[in-house]
Amino acid sequence: MVARTTDYLRKGFLPAAQRAGIGPVGFFNSVVAPESPFILSLVSFPAFAAMGMALSKLAADKELAAAAEEYNAEPGYVRMENSLLMAFPSMPAVAVPPIGEKRTARMFEMRTYESPTDQTLARKVKMFGDGEIDAFRRSGMLPVFFGTALMGRNLPHLTYMLAYDDWEARDKGWSAFGKDPGWQKLRATPGLSDAEIVSNITNSLLRPLPFSPIR
Repeated sequence: MVARTTDYLRKGFLPAAQRAGIGPVGFFNSVVAPESPFILSLVSFPAFAAMGMALSKLAADKELAAAAEEYNAEPGYVRMENSLLMAFPSMPAVAVPPIGEKRTARMFEMRTYESPTDQTLARKVKMFGDGEIDAFRRSGMLPVFFGTALMGRNLPHLTYMLAYDDWEARDKGWSAFGKDPGWQKLRATPGLSDAEIVSNITNSLLRPLPFSPIR
């Protein structure tokens, strides 16, 4: 099923998304994550109106329809989940990590922070914009996206993605982040401790599929 789904995304969905002007997009498989194995598709739009127009183009794409008909001739997955996220004001678009001809595929980490209430979630979102994202960058990590979930399970929550050169770079990055003076000051601010604004954290370690534009 993984091979069939990968083939459909590579030959069917990705070309159709490109024809519809959708992007940036990325496709990943799980390495270490809850509910593995799975394939994650990251699809971004500049605005709600653009999303509606793009989805209409996909619905009218005959090549995509043919690929989907072949793919759906037999079940290609156990289940499919969709989440709709709104980008943070502090990072309003997906940032595609630089790609060189000889560079190997990076490692990615997607983290989801659940929050007790919408108000505590808003404080955590602001915390990222007030310095936490900058601390990631200072620590050698590459932020890819940050978004608040509008639809999906386990609301309210936010999700973000970071990229690393490899496993070692991930370990070094998180170690540096924990010692970052700006982060230490931010987390000590009254009302911003994890105990006050985060109720659960889930993280998934991912690898981009060979054809993923984000890699």
